[in-house]
Amino acid sequence: MFSKEEKREMNIEFWNGFKQYMKSYKSSALPRVNWLSYPTNLKHTYLRLHCDDKCCALFYDIQFKDKEIKALFWEQLQELKPLFTKNESYTSTWHQHFETENGLNISRIEWATYEWSFSRKKDWRKIYRFLKDRLMEFDAVYQEYKEILINLIK
Repeated sequence: MFSKEEKREMNIEFWNGFKQYMKSYKSSALPRVNWLSYPTNLKHTYLRLHCDDKCCALFYDIQFKDKEIKALFWEQLQELKPLFTKNESYTSTWHQHFETENGLNISRIEWATYEWSFSRKKDWRKIYRFLKDRLMEFDAVYQEYKEILINLIK
């Protein structure tokens, strides 16, 4: 096992490596994008990258405090679901009611794989490719239809 400091250093190295890996990839609509902090342009919605020894995933989290707004937003996402899933190379899982480790109740779309481990550096390129592919697929649909979602909340 790794010490806390070794894990921290490995985490920094991994995400800096991913940032370098993604430098040459462009968004379908944005002139520049920080892939590690993807701009959803909507408060309370977040695109999160996750990687540990068990799972590598991309999460689209919906965290509206108002239950009615969250339900309305989720309903709209359900209508857009065929567009999100049409060209997926990994199946997404849609959770209308998901409880985070912190006990927060959110809605979540996730693309996850359990094939590789963050602790094995030889897996990093495969993880990078997995995350890149999910980001690019998400970006292509999101950038085309984000105005529908943004206008829904205004």
